[in-house]
Amino acid sequence: MPAILVYRDTLGVRSEAFIQRQYKSFQQIEPIYVGTKRGPLAPKDAVILAAPGPLGAVGRVMFRQLGHIPARLDRVIAERKPALIHAQFGLGGALALPIAQHAKLPLVVTFHGGDATKDKHFGTRPLLPTIFQRRRGAMVEAAHTILCVSHFVRDRLIVRGFPAEKLVTHYLGIDIPTEVVLPPAGVSGTVLFVGRLVEKKGVDTLIDAMSILRQTAPGLDLSVIGDGPARGDLESRAKQAGIKVQFHGWLDAKKVQAAMRRALLLAVPSRTAGSGDSEGLPTVIMEAMALGVPVVATRHAGIPEIVSDKVTGLLVPEADPGALAQAILALKNDPDLANRLRGFLSHGIVIH
Repeated sequence: MPAILVYRDTLGVRSEAFIQRQYKSFQQIEPIYVGTKRGPLAPKDAVILAAPGPLGAVGRVMFRQLGHIPARLDRVIAERKPALIHAQFGLGGALALPIAQHAKLPLVVTFHGGDATKDKHFGTRPLLPTIFQRRRGAMVEAAHTILCVSHFVRDRLIVRGFPAEKLVTHYLGIDIPTEVVLPPAGVSGTVLFVGRLVEKKGVDTLIDAMSILRQTAPGLDLSVIGDGPARGDLESRAKQAGIKVQFHGWLDAKKVQAAMRRALLLAVPSRTAGSGDSEGLPTVIMEAMALGVPVVATRHAGIPEIVSDKVTGLLVPEADPGALAQAILALKNDPDLANRLRGFLSHGIVIH
């Protein structure tokens, strides 16, 4: 079975479980995961290029800054003879470039969103340029293909000067359940959010929308699955707003699916952050759709490429808590609307 190297700087980050899921359905490709750090969900057999802790700091610097290839990776390449290297995120492509050059492997890079939109990635630091800034031109030239998770990402990279002929829009895939059992539309009062708690996810807008709904829909509550640097501020904002909310932290995939099945809807209130950070196309939207869960999302980045307003979900403007509150209330008060949004994927959905 042909092998490929899959590179991500930190392997197994909880918010990036979608990376490993992309390779599970392949029957004729064997992924070999490579990274410089081990995250909590990294495969046990992953090739980690630097030892953990302070002793690994030198190794990490040698690889990341100087492109030094550790002997352990050389051995894996010699034994497994991978056909190519697939790097995740723009920085991953820059870091994987020396591996591709050293092993003479074709390089494929996937851009996911913020790596194509954050202003700092494409700025100039004459004295201390970042790794991505130093290697970007060589990476683009060496890359066989650059995959973009949405047309939005592809368009942004073209604006950044990437050659259009190398850019391919390739949506991420999900597992489609054969049968889904859901409660009747409108019975649940839980508005669900799933994702990393950072500015671009717009959870503050969602909290403000739930605050607006306290009077008109007091039975609604908010369930937040995920974690991140903004969690403390969001918990304080929710407490001050007086809304019913639970912050669960990260949950495993089965628990997330169970929460989706119990929810009134999935809210995806994403927006462009002050840094320029934007989504590509959140896979959580597709996962909710596959389970027949109505989606309320913003007209942001690649989201309108999959959510068609009033057909496959409801779309509202970015950073508009009033519009978001109206859309949530519409799904709570209009079961027929919710069922129509479920109906486009009605095969295999059972209402109990």
